Amino acid sequence: MSYAAQIRDLHKHYLLGSHLVKALRGVTLDFPRGDFVAIMGASGSGKSTMLNLLGCLDRPTSGEYLLGGSNVANLSDGELSQVRNQLLGFIFQSYNLIPQYTVLENIELPLHYRPGHKPLSVQDKRRCQDLAEKVGLAERLDHRPFQLSGGQQQRVAVARALVNDPEIILADEPTGNLDSATSVEIMAMLTALNAEGRTIVMVTHEQDIADHARRQIVMRDGLVFRETLTADRLAAEAALHH
Repeated sequence: MSYAAQIRDLHKHYLLGSHLVKALRGVTLDFPRGDFVAIMGASGSGKSTMLNLLGCLDRPTSGEYLLGGSNVANLSDGELSQVRNQLLGFIFQSYNLIPQYTVLENIELPLHYRPGHKPLSVQDKRRCQDLAEKVGLAERLDHRPFQLSGGQQQRVAVARALVNDPEIILADEPTGNLDSATSVEIMAMLTALNAEGRTIVMVTHEQDIADHARRQIVMRDGLVFRETLTADRLAAEAALHH
């Protein structure tokens, strides 16, 4: 089996005042290519810490994180920044769009941070326009975030996450600021991306959102408390063994 990411005995400790917080206490998980994982758990369970480490936004206290076959746990800040840009795409609850940029400029943004900071080519610009069309925003390329609904802003974020053709898409509460109908639309989009072979790791506290994933991991006290496969994943695995 081919893996997008693997973590081995991952620990993360930090000081809160004089108190040592053990946010992760030795987590080992595999993320096969093409997986769609929902990470759940109460506040303080370690799920956000896990996503930060998977996103190379923080370093573990100890343990291994294999991404693209390389252990990225001990890279420098500059090296981590390159890994984030080349291998990871991010979707946030609050969209994190730049307000003065247009839809197209927001989608283009990760391309400006590629190694060498090469200027955007005609092909780059075409790719960004194609992604805007893919998420249903072809008619809004010149709009700015304040001119868009929450759902439209999240669509921009999805397109931006895809622009560098990442190994993994990391989604942090991607429907947290959306109404129910718009949440369904965004999850349909993520499900379609997964069906194309994209690996998606999503943090959510909503069970109906987690049910779109193929695997659910529940965190508790910095450890994996429970891991379950959905019916679709079970059926796929059963088919592999016949």
